[in-house]
Amino acid sequence: MLDLFSGCGGLSLGFQGAGCEIAGAVEIDADAAKSHGRNFHGGDRAHSIARDITRISPEQLGRDLGLKTVSGGVDIIVGGPPCQAFARVGRPKLREIYAHPNAYRRDSRAQLYLEYLHYVDAMNPLALLMENVPDALNHGGQNIAQEICDVLEARGYVCGYTLLNAAYYGVPQMRERMILVGYRRELGVEVAFPAPTHRASLPRGYESSRAVALKHLNGLFRDASSYIDPPSPPPNCPAAVTAAQAIGDLPAIYARRQLASGTLKRGARHFDEVLAWPTGRPSAWAKQMRAWPGFEADPEGVRDHVIRFLPRDYQIFAQMRAGDQYPEALAVAEKLFEKALRRETKLGRPHRPGSKAYETLRSSIVPPYDASKFPNKWRKLDANEPSRTLMAHLGKDSYSHIHYDSRQARTISVREAARLQSFPDGFKFSGTMNPAFRQIGNAVPPLLGLALAQTMISTIRRAKTGTVSNVDRRRDAA
Repeated sequence: MLDLFSGCGGLSLGFQGAGCEIAGAVEIDADAAKSHGRNFHGGDRAHSIARDITRISPEQLGRDLGLKTVSGGVDIIVGGPPCQAFARVGRPKLREIYAHPNAYRRDSRAQLYLEYLHYVDAMNPLALLMENVPDALNHGGQNIAQEICDVLEARGYVCGYTLLNAAYYGVPQMRERMILVGYRRELGVEVAFPAPTHRASLPRGYESSRAVALKHLNGLFRDASSYIDPPSPPPNCPAAVTAAQAIGDLPAIYARRQLASGTLKRGARHFDEVLAWPTGRPSAWAKQMRAWPGFEADPEGVRDHVIRFLPRDYQIFAQMRAGDQYPEALAVAEKLFEKALRRETKLGRPHRPGSKAYETLRSSIVPPYDASKFPNKWRKLDANEPSRTLMAHLGKDSYSHIHYDSRQARTISVREAARLQSFPDGFKFSGTMNPAFRQIGNAVPPLLGLALAQTMISTIRRAKTGTVSNVDRRRDAA
């Protein structure tokens, strides 16, 4: 399997868990590329350097990775090319560019998607997977997913796409994604998606997001012929994994206590400190994260369980309730500020509104954001529900994921974010705290990747006998 736009390797981890050999990856972010090489190739330099897919050809990549051949050198290509650069390229333009092998390099709007397609064309894999946001079904008036399928089907693939939510596949996070899968037509198989292993009641925002993505399939996009309805959860499957089941066994970090003692300070967070595992019984899901084959937890403890330095906000976090967002947090902060004003008055230091002392005290307690403009900026986890979607913005701040435990009163740690994405405890992230958060937020949840990989590999293995023989011969030749 080759992973394009790999990030740190969420899809790679899922496919490796299903039995695939990871031939290599292409990733432009230096920290993410280093993480991928570290976890899948022992830190080998050829597998750890950042690569710009617009600047490296499939042939050069094949030489770098030691592939004996480019065409047929890998069986599966996966990846999630960013959609922004492709948003304004219509179907006629896409076909025109794709028909001329070098023309796509002159169209910056289409490079990233078309580079993915260029790699598929050059390497001729048996199967492919593309992951993206639900808006790919209606992005600027385009059904990008269908357009990609049309192009791939003209190149000899049978394709289908759908919307899947990671919470239905054992990930303790509600994360909606478009998944597109294709197989070489000569395999004689049809596209199918994995049956959910868990059930979940998606909040209104997720249901409406899916509805918006789908509403034009039978209207504006009447030729959405490759769309496949997502499979429904079996009636007796377990409930979605909750935040408490996912991170409740990790060592507690009492932010206010550490702040008072001086052990929590401003500065870069590295992953060299070990926090010992607490006593107590982890959930069955947490045991899975501790014992993922090849990525087992360090028996001594957790090394990347670090948090942000947010001294103004810990007392606010402590008084927020599960599910509270920024308006509720701001209301808590205003009450804390009023209490502080009364305390100062009792001490003989009254602060007049508008005075420097008043504004200084206020800024030390009350966040400056307008609640009408940033209602979703903050959110406190609900211990009994899956997390909301983790995003790359975690690399800038973590207010979107405040720990549900009010005694700890903090945002989630790097390892907790990794758990909520279903990364096992032995998976190591390169760089310091902010790059690690960004890598986690950008990743495809490994458990979702595992479910997809198992279905894809099973489909290939069920291919008709004559084709399987050809597959084996191709693999032997490679």
